[in-house]
Amino acid sequence: MNLTRIIAVTLALAGLSGIGSGHPGSGSVSGKVTLNGTPQKTKPFDLSKEPECVKLRASNPLYPETVVTGPGNGLRNVVVYVSAGDTDSGPAPATPALFDQQGCHYTTHVLALRLGQEVRISNSDPFSHNIHPLAKVNREWNKMQPPGTPPFSYAYDHEEFIPIKCNIHPWMSGYFVVLKTGHFMVTGDDGHFVLPNLPPGHYVITAWHEVYGTQTKEVTITGAESQSIDFSFTAK
Repeated sequence: MNLTRIIAVTLALAGLSGIGSGHPGSGSVSGKVTLNGTPQKTKPFDLSKEPECVKLRASNPLYPETVVTGPGNGLRNVVVYVSAGDTDSGPAPATPALFDQQGCHYTTHVLALRLGQEVRISNSDPFSHNIHPLAKVNREWNKMQPPGTPPFSYAYDHEEFIPIKCNIHPWMSGYFVVLKTGHFMVTGDDGHFVLPNLPPGHYVITAWHEVYGTQTKEVTITGAESQSIDFSFTAK
């Protein structure tokens, strides 16, 4: 097991990926999300609209994060979650999910959080940003965040996959993924995921990607066993 996967498993088991407390005799589901084929080659963003960004990223250009692969064609930024069968995930975490604007981009491209959990939004850049989540089910809002201003928080009332943009810097984009379930994880560079603390039952596991859509698989947990499933998307 490589270091990235060890870290992912550790975070998941510690409940830092949004997962609630364990149940006696609970099991887990783990696996990997991969991309079959080669994604289109991307070009660095044109940052000329913001001279400060040109200076900040002179030696480290910004690239689109819509399709990012890692070792073994692991697909990054895929939300893997229990979409059916989870009857009780407990209350939303009291600790807010963090979303920062730094280095002329959103430091978290896809942020998954619980229904009712606050997302704490900050601006660590020395210039203004604008955060505009394009919600349709929840309330849409649009807020300017000048440099040096304190973070602000917001909580959503309904499940939704919400695109985010910055009206000042058109290359900046991301997603808030608001979920009822506490069993979810966003894949990292190696595409691996772990959903622990699943009590016995039948579950539908969904993998969502902003470009490739969704795939679902069904698993049955009978006790303290570990089930393994994988998802594979095809490059466009």
